[in-house]
Amino acid sequence: MICFTPPLLSVVVLLLLSSTISSVYSFSFSAATTTDLSKIPIIICPGFGNDEIDYYNPLNQGEEYGMVNALVRRGFNPELIQVLPLKRYEWIRVAGGLFDLNFYTFTCKPEGLGYGWYIKRLRQTIEELYQRNGGKERCLVIGHSAGGWLSRAALGDGSWDVINSYDSQIMKNDGNNARAADRVRALITVGAIHKPPAKEFENTCVTRGALAYLDTTYPGAYLSNEGISYVSVGGDAIMGRQKQQDEEVVEGSKVDADKVGSDQVNKVYKNRGEGSASSVAYTSYAAVSGNGDRTGDGVVPLEWSLLDGSRTIVLEGVLHSINEAGTTVATDRWYGSDAILDMWLGEALEEAGIRVNNRKSEKASATVLDSFQKMLSL
Repeated sequence: MICFTPPLLSVVVLLLLSSTISSVYSFSFSAATTTDLSKIPIIICPGFGNDEIDYYNPLNQGEEYGMVNALVRRGFNPELIQVLPLKRYEWIRVAGGLFDLNFYTFTCKPEGLGYGWYIKRLRQTIEELYQRNGGKERCLVIGHSAGGWLSRAALGDGSWDVINSYDSQIMKNDGNNARAADRVRALITVGAIHKPPAKEFENTCVTRGALAYLDTTYPGAYLSNEGISYVSVGGDAIMGRQKQQDEEVVEGSKVDADKVGSDQVNKVYKNRGEGSASSVAYTSYAAVSGNGDRTGDGVVPLEWSLLDGSRTIVLEGVLHSINEAGTTVATDRWYGSDAILDMWLGEALEEAGIRVNNRKSEKASATVLDSFQKMLSL
């Protein structure tokens, strides 16, 4: 047992409490001005193959596991959080690109037959949420996976011509002079693809040229000079390796050895004859970038998820989505999970110019009390 004299005990307790309290606030910014998060509208843009339900009740685990609920717990208003209305089966509409001649020459455009429907719906959803909130605050747009680059495409050149897309009772005619920057405060992308493969690998492009068009026409943080903030978040969790390398962990490379996926999911992949998380990642990274020997979130290579000109955030050990790639194995290590959200949200809000009051959670308060009680018992 360690014994402290009363004066020394007081000093130690104060130091412990001050360090503990400062570390458990949800967000901590030094700026004097603050923003009430409950007044900020948020739109979540689902990734390819995702359904809106994935962000409310992922894999039917319960809403407490959803990204929406995690945002609500941090002070956002559930009435102002809108997941883009989207059902999983609707992604079949991407096949509409087959009727576009540009599909066969890898010169598709984002607003073409393959993805135009998503972009139009997103613009309309942004406008509807903005109006529903009385135009008091611009929206935060969070684009997950394909929802990230499709959000960039929706912002486009900054023009905003969706005024006639809604019933006149909902829409307020502002003379059609609105710009995207009048509706969107920030675009935050998580696990998104932001550039096409290198020229020599262009035939691997999963968007058949749409990303190349976007990257050339509206590159990087294209509308930042109009007041839209850009944040891109990428995961560094799985190192891609060809299947034959699955049982060969590179000697002397602890980084690679740590990026091989969990035993649980590797067993699933092995039983299905797919090798491991690393070999599955290799295939995905190769399709996205042309080279599978990269690190990333298991689906998108890290370098490809970071947008030029944006504030970039790299998260170690964070996976692409609500499930391990290509499986029904749930994970609490994806960008929108409660355990991961605070690793990027505070920094993203800061970039968007949002300052929030320090707020302690019940868990944080309990932590401080427990620490105090332990000190007194010494």
